[in-house]
Amino acid sequence: MSGPKRTSTRSEHALEDLDGAALSYAARFADQPENRRRGLREELVALALPFAGRLARRYRGRGEPLEDLEQVARLGLVKAVDRYDPERGSFTAYAAVTITGEIKRHFRDRTWGVHVPRRLQDLTIEVSQATAVLTSELSRSPTVAELAARLETSEEDILAALESAAGYTPASLNGPVGDDGPAELGDMFGALDADLESVDDRLTVSGLLYRLPARERRILAMRFYGNYTQSDIAAEFGISQMHVSRLLSRTLTWLRQAMLTDAPPRWETAGGQPETADALTMSVERTSGQVRVGVRGELDRDAAERVRTELTEAVVAAGDDEVLVDLDGVGFIDAAGIAALLASHEAARRAAVRLRFARPQPYVRRSLTVAGLSPLFA
Repeated sequence: MSGPKRTSTRSEHALEDLDGAALSYAARFADQPENRRRGLREELVALALPFAGRLARRYRGRGEPLEDLEQVARLGLVKAVDRYDPERGSFTAYAAVTITGEIKRHFRDRTWGVHVPRRLQDLTIEVSQATAVLTSELSRSPTVAELAARLETSEEDILAALESAAGYTPASLNGPVGDDGPAELGDMFGALDADLESVDDRLTVSGLLYRLPARERRILAMRFYGNYTQSDIAAEFGISQMHVSRLLSRTLTWLRQAMLTDAPPRWETAGGQPETADALTMSVERTSGQVRVGVRGELDRDAAERVRTELTEAVVAAGDDEVLVDLDGVGFIDAAGIAALLASHEAARRAAVRLRFARPQPYVRRSLTVAGLSPLFA
């Protein structure tokens, strides 16, 4: 007793006769007018559409909508019909290769979020497939060396392929972070530093500050880093607030000029065009049993040599008399000035002459105390 007779559908017959239909199409195509050729072409394309759809469905589930894959497959089918040459073999085989190539090209060119060379795209697919196979065989994730050995390529290429795989579906900066809250991934990235452009200026200024005298550097530090007022600075140095204002103005002007030139301008001090309050003056008065040396101005590196010379001469000429150095008019002293006073003290010690310092301003007193000269205060 025979079983039920299977009924063949029209589409199955169409697929079975696809090569024959293509040969018939090729034989009739050359002898037909243009309008008839378009009709024959459309008939063959319609006949092969189920074949193209079946090839497209092989690639579903890979992140692309099936409708898009079917559309790409149909475009590949049209190209296969237009390029078909019966002398080169089966139409079915040729159409399958053409359609599959179009689908793969679509994945390479349209689905990657970041442009990656075709060689790495193909290697990424191979690495993914080899990873699945080796994971099943080893019951663990394979190493880079094991993947390189399986695919017969270098470890550098495997690492490049693994890194490139992240470019297939990059995360959106507008994607949410966590389950709660409106935060987005882009909010987690830092912004451009607004102060980045000022780095060069900061480095240049830091180098120029070392060219300034110690007093000017200290005043700048107190004003702009210590937030001292001009009156506070004036009290610290024992000078007037107007004098502090002039010093700040001169220092800032020099810094601006130095920033705009390749070679910083010369700092004008006592040897150039000093302010009247900065100029050092010395006076010597001899009384019974005492030589009184008055010093006024700023005892800095430019005036240190003069102070050392005149104090040494006063010590030599004192004989048995005492030398009293009046520092009431000295508003600033730096390391060079302290060295000059130490030199005069050493000269007095060698000459067995008593040397004392009288009425130093608070800032000068502290500096001399640190230098160990406090026992000489009158």
